[in-house]
Amino acid sequence: MYDLVLVKPSEVSPEQINEYIKSFLEKGENHINGTSGLLRYDDLSEWLDMISKKEIDTINDEITASTYFTLRKSDQKIIGSIQLRHHLDDELKEHGGHIGYGISPLERNKGYGKEQLRLVLEKASERKIPKVLITCRKDNQASKRTAISCGGVFLKETIYEGVEQLHFIIQLSESKR
Repeated sequence: MYDLVLVKPSEVSPEQINEYIKSFLEKGENHINGTSGLLRYDDLSEWLDMISKKEIDTINDEITASTYFTLRKSDQKIIGSIQLRHHLDDELKEHGGHIGYGISPLERNKGYGKEQLRLVLEKASERKIPKVLITCRKDNQASKRTAISCGGVFLKETIYEGVEQLHFIIQLSESKR
């Protein structure tokens, strides 16, 4: 249905990344979910180095994770970002979960979030992660719908740093692999 593919950030040009960043900044958004803090870096090469190391090593006792851009093949445009955390610590069990994801403000409400999540669930399954935890703000209806559309089952509601959070579990059974 969609011509989307997950790619490592090192596989796209700095120009493509800068266009993706620009789509958020122009809408007044100062955070890009699923990028491990991309906007905190002035130098893209430093960010690329950090996420590359984070995939295989822990940095300052952080969780290992794989970061991807979701690329639309037809025009090579980055339409989203998504990060798969390989395991969880106590904080991620309360806020963050296994997967953080975002869609460019210019590409929202087109069904891309569901396809992006479906693609990363395949990566989680390949890593033999039996189930994934997804958390989102209670008022983030798009993220809630995305989790549910990919098999997310409501687990609980919590408050993290004064913000109401919803927790969903997606079981990665043999039939989905």
